[in-house]
Amino acid sequence: MEKIITKNNPLRATNIKLINTKFLLVSISFILVLFSGIKVAEAATLYFSPSSGSYAIGQTFNVSLYVSSANEPMNASQGIINFPADKLQITNLSKSNSVLTLWVQDPYYSNTDGSINFAGVVPNPGFIGSSGKILTFTFKVRDSGEASLSLARGSVLANDGLGTQILVGATSANFILTHGANEPTAPESTSPTINGPLAPLISSPTHPDPGKWYANLNPKFNWLVNGDITSAKILYGKYPDSQPSVAYTPAISEKQLENITDGIYYFHVQLKNKDDWGGISHFRFQIDTVPPEPFAIKFVGGNKSDNPKPTIILDAVDVLSGIDYYKVKIGNADFIVVPMSSLSNNRYTLPLQDPGKKTILVQAYDKAGNYITTSDEFIIDPINPPTITEYPQKSVAGEIFTIKGYSYPNSQVVVLFQKSGGQPQSQTVKTDNEGNFILRAGEELSDGLYKLWAQAIDGRGAKSYPSETLTIIIEKTAFLRIGSTAVSFLAVIIPFISLIILLIFIFLYAWHRLSRFRNELKKEVHEVETVLHQAFDFLKEEIRTQIKIIEKARTKRQLTEDEERLISRLRRDLDAAEKLVRKEIEDVRKELE
Repeated sequence: MEKIITKNNPLRATNIKLINTKFLLVSISFILVLFSGIKVAEAATLYFSPSSGSYAIGQTFNVSLYVSSANEPMNASQGIINFPADKLQITNLSKSNSVLTLWVQDPYYSNTDGSINFAGVVPNPGFIGSSGKILTFTFKVRDSGEASLSLARGSVLANDGLGTQILVGATSANFILTHGANEPTAPESTSPTINGPLAPLISSPTHPDPGKWYANLNPKFNWLVNGDITSAKILYGKYPDSQPSVAYTPAISEKQLENITDGIYYFHVQLKNKDDWGGISHFRFQIDTVPPEPFAIKFVGGNKSDNPKPTIILDAVDVLSGIDYYKVKIGNADFIVVPMSSLSNNRYTLPLQDPGKKTILVQAYDKAGNYITTSDEFIIDPINPPTITEYPQKSVAGEIFTIKGYSYPNSQVVVLFQKSGGQPQSQTVKTDNEGNFILRAGEELSDGLYKLWAQAIDGRGAKSYPSETLTIIIEKTAFLRIGSTAVSFLAVIIPFISLIILLIFIFLYAWHRLSRFRNELKKEVHEVETVLHQAFDFLKEEIRTQIKIIEKARTKRQLTEDEERLISRLRRDLDAAEKLVRKEIEDVRKELE
């Protein structure tokens, strides 16, 4: 936050009155240190990072203040940082990931006076190390020139119970501010000598845009070398107008640099013909391979509430190139790209969320494409579900029935119907000023068994869990019930009648076939009988003829007993056979009749 610091500033007077016990204790410690004359046993320093760089008007960049106390634990620090207010303007002040976790007063700044004030404490056992971050501030370039950051007043106290002052020095930071905010790929150049060649046009396939950052430590540069060029000088470094000094004969037309550390650099090229050296070209390139610093997702109002659109604070810091944009992912949903321009005071409001526990993942990307990921959980509490006070347990298909209940005033109630085995159908109704609602439904519901429940949605979009599940039976209309009964009866009787008709048809057909068969059989039997009579009569006549021949032999001689018995037997067997055949034929005739 920004404050205008004046001698009679009432805000400052108010803040002094509100200083708490911690501030008093820290202040007393500082006073004791100043007047105690205790010698410094161990050294601590305050320094800025980055400590140099070149930025254009309108560009923003981050600078962090660090403490180094490698041998002695420190537990408190305070100070005032000065900056040129006519050239730089602070747009953000962040305590994220600071080693000072207890603040006597929130750090504040003044763009009018060009100052930053801070005072904080590190809980026991204190901090020991070489890179303890205290603050990060974001500057916007207002005008060209040189800008220096310096510590006007400061102290670092040891965690020794005595508040020993261990600060032995503080470094400053110096920045070059230019008009060329995002110069195109064309190089800056100086005028050639009278007979020397023109300044070459430098291009880079790896870092083509001088105004952009790249996560590539191996930049490559190209320039055109004509036939009359005999030598070339090159150089790269931190200064934009350096004179190249590394000569190549014959002249080279490209250069690959390797393992360049992060920062802002300038590549310089000068060519020579047979007469003299020519103009110098300067090509800016920016490297950032380090991802933003670790950060936490902060929920405004806490990470548990019934607000369906919680607001989070995204205050990641990238010291070199700065934060370009964020990506936010909730649960299994897709990533949402959040550009810095869409944030207001680093705040972002999440899309509408249903009740329940959620996982949020945030990626912070710097301007070189490096990113860091952090995650957290939050809970959306449901609002109270609506209460259904009146509903029909039975209804008739197509008829409208009434459902009554109550919920939040001037909210929405979604009533859902689900038929067994089907998908839910919903209807929405608004509540009145007292929260009551009346829904007339049923016209679209077919017969069957339905489950009924409701869900509330307030003006913010917050939802409740489903209410108690109720049951409704939707019956068919009377006409359809009679029709259904008739259809059911016909569905049984028609197949039965059809079966009887089929059996009668089969019987008549079989009887017809049997009658034809009997008539044909009678005819066959009659023919057989006739033939049999004829054959039997012929046989009988033939036997009798033979008997007569034997009997004639009796006149000539005496027949033997065997011959007599044979004749008697033949007559007897012939008569018996004739009776048997006639009986069987008569039995067949009776069966057929």
